[in-house]
Amino acid sequence: MKKIQNYCMVLIVILALIGCNSKNKENHSGHKMTAEAIFYSCSMDPEIKQDKPGKCPICHMTLVPVKKSDESLNEIKLSKQQIRLGNITTQAISETRNSLEQNYTGVLTINQDKVNTLSARAMGRIEKLYFKTIGEYVNKNQPVYSLYSEDIAIAKQDYFTAYKQLAMPGDFGKNAQNMLKAAKQKLLFFGLTNAQIESIKTKAEVSPYTIFYSTSSGYISEIIATEGSYMMEGSAVIKLANLNTLWLETQVNVNYAKNVHLGQNAKITFPDFPDKTINATVSFINPEINPDTRLLLIRLEIPNQGLQLKPGMQAFAKLTQSNLKGLFIPIDAVIREEKASYIWVEKTPGVFENVMVETGAEINGLIEIKSDLDSSKKVVVTGAYAVDSEYKFRKGSDPMAGMKM
Repeated sequence: MKKIQNYCMVLIVILALIGCNSKNKENHSGHKMTAEAIFYSCSMDPEIKQDKPGKCPICHMTLVPVKKSDESLNEIKLSKQQIRLGNITTQAISETRNSLEQNYTGVLTINQDKVNTLSARAMGRIEKLYFKTIGEYVNKNQPVYSLYSEDIAIAKQDYFTAYKQLAMPGDFGKNAQNMLKAAKQKLLFFGLTNAQIESIKTKAEVSPYTIFYSTSSGYISEIIATEGSYMMEGSAVIKLANLNTLWLETQVNVNYAKNVHLGQNAKITFPDFPDKTINATVSFINPEINPDTRLLLIRLEIPNQGLQLKPGMQAFAKLTQSNLKGLFIPIDAVIREEKASYIWVEKTPGVFENVMVETGAEINGLIEIKSDLDSSKKVVVTGAYAVDSEYKFRKGSDPMAGMKM
């Protein structure tokens, strides 16, 4: 019996030792997996990250294992072979001088500074319009519209009465002289010409209708009134445009607008007249940016000798600015995302980090970097997209994720 008890004790000890060894092995295995931890990602959709094998929920490709690295969030280390295959080259950059040439497409419009508005000088009804078509040419002193106005009719009657009383003796004649002058001033204020006022003296009765004449020449750009409509004093009837000068209006990206200034010279060409080139200057820069398009309106004044150019025509403006100083790198070196732009710089041999930058003008395949850069580091000038793609494949995220914009 004692022997059996001894055997049982030995068996219990052996089982306990086996259990401890198994537990130690499991723990050790767990530590090994943590040291070599991996995740599974999709080569087509690197934003997909899973802790076990499977299929991509987007393209259904088999997920591939990717080792987690100890690199910083915005860094990536590449082998010499990867750098060679990706044609990744770096370059130290410094300030240079360049000539900025910018080309814009715009449309010719009427010069609003050369538009003359003919307005009603008194309350009344439009009896007749002598011009009814936009684009018609109106000469100075041509009749434009006829107005029925009681206010003008009363002023005419006062003038006629005063004229008839001039021949009366004594104070009547003297008072009539003052009344005549006052009535004439009122009629001049209403817009009647001297000839129209003098004609009142010779008529048997005063007419409530008055014809108004154009005070300038131009092409009709807008007709506001209609026959039979009632006009208040000062209401616009018709607009005349002088087309000897036109405006060229175009939209400029806000980054390029920093290099545009008032009075800047430009060469204007026209698709409809390939051999025609006109020198013009920037006459207006809108101080407000369009919030929807992030574009800025600029305007150039275009001479139009011979009236060959027409409002609505397309035109091209080429603006040049010499000796523009700044940091310029190839356009392809900048990765442009929806909310930010960034570049890759070589932190140490084979290790690259991304840096968010503010960009400026684009010149002959180069882009201006407005941000301050560390001059001791080299910028990736070719193969930036290869670095970026490898980063997204490994990290499964955008390099700009989490950064303040």
